Amino acid sequence: MRFLKVCAVVVAVVLIASSSLAIAGETLKAVKKRGYLIAGVNGGVFGFSMPDEKGVWKGLDVDTARAIAAAVLGDANKIKYVPLTAVQRLPALQAKEIDVLCRNTTRTLTRETANGLNFTQVNFYDGQGFLVNKNLNLQTAKDMDGATICVLPGTTTEMNVADFYRANNMRWRPVVIENTAELAKAFFAGRCDILTSDLSQLASHRAVAPNPAEYVILPIVISKEPLAPVVRHGDDQWYDIVSWTVFALIQAEE
Repeated sequence: MRFLKVCAVVVAVVLIASSSLAIAGETLKAVKKRGYLIAGVNGGVFGFSMPDEKGVWKGLDVDTARAIAAAVLGDANKIKYVPLTAVQRLPALQAKEIDVLCRNTTRTLTRETANGLNFTQVNFYDGQGFLVNKNLNLQTAKDMDGATICVLPGTTTEMNVADFYRANNMRWRPVVIENTAELAKAFFAGRCDILTSDLSQLASHRAVAPNPAEYVILPIVISKEPLAPVVRHGDDQWYDIVSWTVFALIQAEE
């Protein structure tokens, strides 16, 4: 019931915001003609976007996509979810395979300029950290010298950890796996000493680990990661709709 009330607020706000535009943008036209929204999501991060045991998608990014569908189609369930890896996500948006990317993605200068994308309103402020097995007794940055680290390719995470080790004059050995769920499995199977990612992702992975109590997130944060939905450059109306949907969700929660 609460989500339906939030969706009602979103519909009202977005319709008011877009009613003065005489010509619908390309993306809105495509979504309305198709009859459903295509949203790129992360298929394996508990709390952000992940199907439950019944196959129902749940999480913050899923709720954002549902609110967008409610705003433009009047039905929060008219969505096709497309699970995307970190490497696939931006090209899929650029190629118009999805209408919006709701997939815990960090806003950066390069992504907004060289990649021809627009990040809408930030809906989660995060930072990068490290998840380790308690038995390793790692506590400080120096303790991580020479460690094997599981990391996703094509992410700010990969660049941040390389910069972190370089700045601290330490060595590390990367284990690079593109799929988020498979990377977490590799870590819990002991293929690497450390799993590095956004703190929210680390908490999500630990929550569904075989034995969560065996793992700890170190008190070391090496970056700032503003996460936000993403749309393509050149469609101001769609940007407004997605941005103000997020604003409406925040306002509804308040």
